[in-house]
Amino acid sequence: MSDLPPNDSQRDDDEFDRLVGAETERDPDLAVIEAGSRTLRTQAGPPESDVPARPADPEVDRALREVEQELMARWPETKLDPSLRRIALLMDVLGEPQRAYPSIHITGTNGKTSTARMIEALLGAFELRTGRYTSPHVQSITERISLDGAPISAERFIEAYEDIKPYVEMVDAKEEHRLSFFEVMTGMAYAAFADAPVDVAVVEVGMGGTWDATNVIDASVAVVTPIDLDHTDRLGTTAAEIAVEKSGIIKPDATVIMAQQPVEAAQVLLKKAVEVDATVARAGLEFGVVNRQIAVGGQLLTLRGLGGEYEEVFLPLHGEHQAHNAAVALAAVEAFFGIGAQHARPLDIETVRKAFTTVSSPGRLEVVRRSPTVVLDAAHNPAGARAAAGAIGEVFDFSRLIGVIGVSDGKNARGILEAFEPIFAEVVITQNSSHRAQDVDELAGLAVEVFGEDRVQVEPRLPDALEAAITLAEEEGEFAGGGVLVTGSVITVGEARLLLGRG
Repeated sequence: MSDLPPNDSQRDDDEFDRLVGAETERDPDLAVIEAGSRTLRTQAGPPESDVPARPADPEVDRALREVEQELMARWPETKLDPSLRRIALLMDVLGEPQRAYPSIHITGTNGKTSTARMIEALLGAFELRTGRYTSPHVQSITERISLDGAPISAERFIEAYEDIKPYVEMVDAKEEHRLSFFEVMTGMAYAAFADAPVDVAVVEVGMGGTWDATNVIDASVAVVTPIDLDHTDRLGTTAAEIAVEKSGIIKPDATVIMAQQPVEAAQVLLKKAVEVDATVARAGLEFGVVNRQIAVGGQLLTLRGLGGEYEEVFLPLHGEHQAHNAAVALAAVEAFFGIGAQHARPLDIETVRKAFTTVSSPGRLEVVRRSPTVVLDAAHNPAGARAAAGAIGEVFDFSRLIGVIGVSDGKNARGILEAFEPIFAEVVITQNSSHRAQDVDELAGLAVEVFGEDRVQVEPRLPDALEAAITLAEEEGEFAGGGVLVTGSVITVGEARLLLGRG
């Protein structure tokens, strides 16, 4: 069986602060970028349906912006408070909506959103009504709450906020500190799922586990994607310390689906499982990837689940890390249905195959333009960057790849740059519109140390950076295989996605 890679490049569970800033106060040039005599948008494909655009109705758009502004006035999700008191009080006054349905809870460092999307697709294929709560969003805040596999509409998002707002204000009045942005969002999601109602909720933590606002649920299945070093100022400086925080989602009698982990992290997770009498299924032992082959538009997999083997499963996502995410997702759904050592029977193979063909993960090795090819990937830490770099080399045959990198302040920028250095011919250093973006001159200084001065170009504005990178790639000629990879942050990728017409 194949070994799992160290991590996945999927998302930053801490990239938040563009709710209004990146959508209402962005540079006007983010609307259209001139590239020669044409705009970059002319090369983009149709927008992805699972990344909603701004509402077409101006009144709805105005109301959504007002909700966003009210949420923005609260503590950002980048601020971690080790307490569940406020969210527990909110759940109490709302009538404990999170207990109206069973849940699958997902933590880890990378790969959470992609894994959540796969779990959601599998459950939906078996005719269960699903609710999915993930963060951060790529472009629209409404992406965070999904019903039946699609983000809720702007109208429903506004309604969900207005429904719980009086109860939020009740809790605010009682507490020293108001509910945070993420706590209110979590309350909205749990209430919306109960109101739908859903058959099962797929819930991704915002950060960590034990003190994450989502952890007021008692999930029967706890999923732990690969743990690596990220948010070390808040979660710990070693894999073991981070695993302690993330192990908090493991509840008594639950089933733990554990991706391959660093030894010290695995020991922490197993110890917690023993303490609460939880069952553990480990990647590479009880389940995993048996075989994978590169295919047009994705990869063809043979997966070993808890109930048996599943052959000829097509996954329309790139990278070995996504294959291992698929194995984790499959095992989680099997566990949810009670399949394991005591009831070893596979799920219906045709349903599983159909489900995986529907999976998408915007901003994760996503091709958004051709001639030259532009790929987006939200790698935001070194492990994620290594996974993305490996996948690029495996999937694409670029003769010259140009990187566009903008990271958030406080991230291991050097580690990200070093991971991409072997595959980038040149790199364009930039920054996104967030106030949390790392200073472009500081990032450029690091890039020069890693790449050398001759391979580094600096363009403080993302529109200019994209134009410069595309121009460099075009120097290879139309059929020579030049390409661009935009990476470093969910915010950078989300803004680039808008610039390139995918929003």
